[in-house]
Order: sequence, then C-alpha cells, then structure tokens
Amino acid sequence: MITICIIEDLIEIQKGLQSIIETDSRFSLLQSFENAEDAIAQLPLLNPDIVLTDINLPNKSGIDCITEIKAKIPNSQFIMFTIYEDNDQVFEALKAGANGYILKNTSPEKIIEALVELNDGGSPMSPKIARKVLSSFNISNNNVCELISKRELEVLELLSKGFLYKEIADKLNIAISTVKRHLNHIYAKLQVQNKTEAVNKLYGR
Repeated sequence: MITICIIEDLIEIQKGLQSIIETDSRFSLLQSFENAEDAIAQLPLLNPDIVLTDINLPNKSGIDCITEIKAKIPNSQFIMFTIYEDNDQVFEALKAGANGYILKNTSPEKIIEALVELNDGGSPMSPKIARKVLSSFNISNNNVCELISKRELEVLELLSKGFLYKEIADKLNIAISTVKRHLNHIYAKLQVQNKTEAVNKLYGR
C-alpha cells in the first residue's frame, strides 16, 4: 500500500485529488493539509511514502515545505502538483528535493501513473515540464553515449521527454520490467540515483 498526503489549499482541487487517490486500491490517503505550516508540523508523525503538494500555498510555499521537512522524512518522496510552468519554479522545486513535477491539467489516469512511477523509483514530469528541463541543458552527451548501450540511451531519451514506464515499454516493444532493468543499469553506469540526475548527465548540465 502506497501511503499519500496532500497539501493543497483549494478545497475543490484537494477533494478532487482525494477522490482520485481513494478510488485506487494501491493507495492509502493518510491526511490532507490546506497549508505548509500544518504539513510541516504533522508530516514527520505520518511519514508518508509520497507527499503531493501545490507550490502556491497561503503563507509558506510548497517549495518552502520541502526545504524544511525533507531531512526529517528522508524516505518520503515529494511530487509538485501546480499550475506553474516557468523555469525558476521548476528548478527551485527540484533543487529543494522534489522527485516529480506535474501540472494541474494532468488527467486523473496520468496522476495515478505518476504516483505509481514515483513509488517505483522514477521521477515523473509532465511533458511540458520535461521539455523545459531539457531546453536548459547544453546538449553534449558523447561521454554518456560511450557508457550506455543504444537501447539504454533510447530508454533514457524517452524518459527525459516525459514518457512513463508503460509508454516507453510500448514504444520500444519491451516489458515494463525490462525498462526498469535498463534504468537500473543506466543509474549504475552513470553513478546517479534517479532520472533527473541521469538526464542532467545526458544533456551535460
């Protein structure tokens, strides 16, 4: 069971997220918060697998929340759920320790896929966000290409464009378990811990 907490000040959106999470038997919703301050106080007691948080909150932001709480719940993963697409917000969130970044116009199906992917060790990003991340990189991936195989490079490039594990598997006509195995090999060869670090190396950030 994947345990989840939500930080969202707009009640309508918060209830929508709750409904999405509660309809999937793989998830257990622990608690929802309307501000970062309450979340910072209570998240260490709840220790959820995933925290789904907005950026724009009443006082402290979702990014502030991650910055303050990350060290206290190191096993929890944070995914931003926001309307913001500008580069500064994206990189501030990732720098603070966010493991994923999806936009509020993401479909319920994609939200569920993103949560599962995050729990499986991925770093889900909406395609628009992934493109913004890539556009900031100076593309110089010759060294990476020497380290990883052609198929591993295909997997990493698709992942960097925002495709989920299942979509990569379908495009390459391989099993999801094979996609994950390729990623484990990529992380080991590039000496990185996650997708974001691997993509950074691929595009020479």
